[in-house]
Amino acid sequence: MATLERLTVFPVKGLDGIDLDSTAVLDGGTLRYDREFVLVDTDGDVINGKRTDRVHELETDFDPAARKMTVETADGDERRFDLESERERVEEWFSDYFGMELVLERDESLGFVDRREMGPSLISTATLRTVSSWFDEMTVEGARRRMRANVEVSGVPAFWEDRFVGDDAPALEIGDSRFEGVTPCGRCVVPQRDPDTGDPIPEFRTRFVRNRRERFPEWADEDAFDHYYTLMVITRVPEVDRGKTLRIGDPVETIE
Repeated sequence: MATLERLTVFPVKGLDGIDLDSTAVLDGGTLRYDREFVLVDTDGDVINGKRTDRVHELETDFDPAARKMTVETADGDERRFDLESERERVEEWFSDYFGMELVLERDESLGFVDRREMGPSLISTATLRTVSSWFDEMTVEGARRRMRANVEVSGVPAFWEDRFVGDDAPALEIGDSRFEGVTPCGRCVVPQRDPDTGDPIPEFRTRFVRNRRERFPEWADEDAFDHYYTLMVITRVPEVDRGKTLRIGDPVETIE
């Protein structure tokens, strides 16, 4: 039986995610707390793993109820920040760490997701397990942290999520909320790096693409994929289903 296995949000864009037992779909169509905060430079450019591998040297956690973030560096320096009341302190610390002037911005209605007209990202546990088997250097948890999906579904085969994009693709229902696939997620440089050290897997993209091509599922619309360097699907939640709550253990059904 297909089941909602994991809900992960990334409170500060580019930094570590946190797992939740439940979360609401915001009016903007994204998940509550996901990319709610972002660090940008004076040109408005985001600090994330695409821009600098120094993010991998940070271990972060976030307490949604207290609105507090803990940051620990590779050399053991640990700080705790209140993201609401200590914004200047946050900006000062991260500016010093990254060596540039940074500003902390916030968006509670939508978050700073890359595709602001879309919603949560979707992947299956079996997909993560399969991809991790392609690389000796990667564990399932490592694959999960590299791919950074919001919604993980168990009880389905690998690449099950690929069926939800393309012409005549079905939708899916998680609990009582409808999700519609919009686009496959083209990957960047981040998945090739160890999430703790930033060390890259040699020839990661070449090996990934070869395996993806050879194992492309028959149930997916290949015309919906511009290339094989993709993994997980970006979805959209219809406006009528926004404001509802997702919970771990919710049943997941395909809606033809």
